[in-house]
Amino acid sequence: MRRIDTRNFSRATRTTSKEINRQIALNLVREHQPLSRAELARHMGVARGMVTPLVNELLADGLIYEGTTGNPPRGRKPTLLHVRSHDRLALAVDVRLSQTHVMLCDFSGQMVALERFATPASPEELVAGVSARIERMLSSHRDAGACEGIGLVVPGMVDRRTGNLVHAPTLGWRDMDLRGALSEATGMMVQIERDAVACALSMMWLGPMKGNAQDSFVYLTVSDGVGAGLVVNGEVFRGHRDAAGEFGHIPLSLDGPYCLCGSRGCLEAFTSSPATVARYLGRDLVSRESYAELRESSLTVTDLVALARGGDHRALAALEESGRYLGVGIAVIINALNPARIVVGGELLSGWDLISPTMHAAMTERTLTSGAATTPVIPEPADEQTRLRGAAALIIAPMFAAPAVG
Repeated sequence: MRRIDTRNFSRATRTTSKEINRQIALNLVREHQPLSRAELARHMGVARGMVTPLVNELLADGLIYEGTTGNPPRGRKPTLLHVRSHDRLALAVDVRLSQTHVMLCDFSGQMVALERFATPASPEELVAGVSARIERMLSSHRDAGACEGIGLVVPGMVDRRTGNLVHAPTLGWRDMDLRGALSEATGMMVQIERDAVACALSMMWLGPMKGNAQDSFVYLTVSDGVGAGLVVNGEVFRGHRDAAGEFGHIPLSLDGPYCLCGSRGCLEAFTSSPATVARYLGRDLVSRESYAELRESSLTVTDLVALARGGDHRALAALEESGRYLGVGIAVIINALNPARIVVGGELLSGWDLISPTMHAAMTERTLTSGAATTPVIPEPADEQTRLRGAAALIIAPMFAAPAVG
């Protein structure tokens, strides 16, 4: 039961129920389109007469449109409803340690254009590079529709109240208004989010889990860094200062490898892509410079997976060790949160069959009950656009989200 905060609350109003019903109708059209008015009424469990004003309002606001007619076995052909997504656009920006991706997509998440470039060393250069590509994309696709905003995903903690990037360990950036700088450069509305949370949003709004509003899961991303997006009852859990989910910085050893956050022995320093490559090359992670040297080698986890499949035992051992530490980290998440499932994404997943045995063994050993040990751990199929879809969801999801009461 949720306690009412008597110092901070919103009253229900006479329009609240109508707003809720309107959003229910919109989401049902989205999930079952194309949909007739009669079918919508059946899904809502109400008479058709109650659906008509909701549909008319959604049509008037341009959120849905009437498409082709259906072919019932008898009677008048119904006009089918669709969510208007094809001519509404969003820009998605995914900032990573090595590369930054910029995507233009419609409100269904369908990609219209995509560009990549090496992530610059300074945030000023990043904003300039992103804004130039955005201008070029919008100029090249003027007829595709109106762009309604930019979703910006960063590998670090974000203060959602101010929009500031608080700390991005892999980039070495702290306390900067990246959202404001990009908004000023482009003249567009910008929303900013942490990468792991964006992956969870992608699953909720534009992925296979959309429509399950009561789902509770953890999305664990294992890439240049390691982080988690926590979803409880269909809502992202962010913590008191928006920093929940930084499981990549759980210490596994006080004397372990150097982590880009400045500490030692973090889960990230044992399982991230640089950590796995360093293990294969026999290099020690002792400073930020050692990570830069690894990038110069151009060797990737995907390369290690190919080498392991080709019989390179050292590559296989490096991957299996990352899998073992990943299992320990997953056990910590299960013991702390007991989620219904854990979805894992990132470059390491291209070798899931190679790391899964050691990962599951460590997870089973460290979880506290037999039930916890059977928590489903689901590898997400390799898809570099997961974070981009999460960035797009920052612009798209508010259209479908439940209304605030008040």
